Amino acid sequence: MCLMTALIALCYINVSPCLPCQFYNKQTISQPYLKENPNNVMSNTLSSPLASAQTQIDLNRFSVAPMLDWTDRHCRYFYRILSKNALLYTEMVTTGAILHGKGDYLHFSEQELPVALQLGGSDPQALAKCAVLAQERGYSEINLNAGCPSDRVQNGQFGACLMASPELVADCVKAMQDKVSIPVTIRTRIGIDEQESAEFLYRFLQTVAERGGCDTFILHARKAWLTGLSPKENREVPPLNYQRVYDMKREFPHLTIAINGGIKSIAEAKAHLTHVDGVMIGREAYQNPSILTQVDHELFGTEAMTMSLAECVRAFYPYIEHELAKGTYLGHMTRHILGIFQGIPGAKQWRRYLSENAHKAGADLQVVENALMCVTQYQTAEHESTRE
Repeated sequence: MCLMTALIALCYINVSPCLPCQFYNKQTISQPYLKENPNNVMSNTLSSPLASAQTQIDLNRFSVAPMLDWTDRHCRYFYRILSKNALLYTEMVTTGAILHGKGDYLHFSEQELPVALQLGGSDPQALAKCAVLAQERGYSEINLNAGCPSDRVQNGQFGACLMASPELVADCVKAMQDKVSIPVTIRTRIGIDEQESAEFLYRFLQTVAERGGCDTFILHARKAWLTGLSPKENREVPPLNYQRVYDMKREFPHLTIAINGGIKSIAEAKAHLTHVDGVMIGREAYQNPSILTQVDHELFGTEAMTMSLAECVRAFYPYIEHELAKGTYLGHMTRHILGIFQGIPGAKQWRRYLSENAHKAGADLQVVENALMCVTQYQTAEHESTRE
């Protein structure tokens, strides 16, 4: 069987009704010049977002939440194609990993900016050292994790359990702020276990703000159960209490308060912004990243996105090629774009094709282009039907 025949057959196996595949032609897709830089991955002279934009926008007006195993550097690079202004977060990185680990846990590319590094830890000195390293690498913001309820995080004496020790949290923030000039923020819950009163949250915010000098808090509008629930259950079982977050903004009008938890659309985000200063979206952005294409126009008042979703995917190609040349597996990148066509005809076939082929040995951009045909064929068919 010739290669073309094999590729055509692949489009019909388990992904019917795909049109015959077309070979990816590198010459037809704009390729930016990618080069290494001293601090991070590369410099993209064609489409790099301007770092100066960080000082021109409210960093916390809209952000994509830090999500373990999801918001890695590949994911963030793709999200930056979809929105120039959204603040992107790293996965949580512990101080121990940064200071004593063998890998480079601060690795990112300047094209992702603005990016916040979320730190996990409770030792003020260790956090301060990591904050200095992060600022030197070019991060836009440091965020302290005081909201994760997992057992592993609690064993490290950080995450949501820190809500019981507001003085320690304040000391951690102050230690970092004394060493860096970039913002130091906190992401936390509205309570823990039986400590869920408005007074408990008020005291936490007041102590950390006054003693630690923190002026920005991202509040997940659920309390966390430190025992008895898994991290997944802690995202779903405790009821949302948006009003509690609104109340804290009224109590602390001088603080920047952003809201997080259960927000599934940009329309919902706009509604929350009538009560608070910022909105953070997590899993909805990952499972349906196309909503990020609305962010710049709807929340920051810039021009609407003009690229189609297929063009957004193809804008990711130069990065994929660069990473493939370095030995990165295709599937490590394409897993982050599986949801881009959610709700669009052909989305199921797109996901299936990528899931079944991106992890195969030697998988390259042709796999993505073949998968893309599973979606664009419907658009072509609709266009033809309107002409008849």
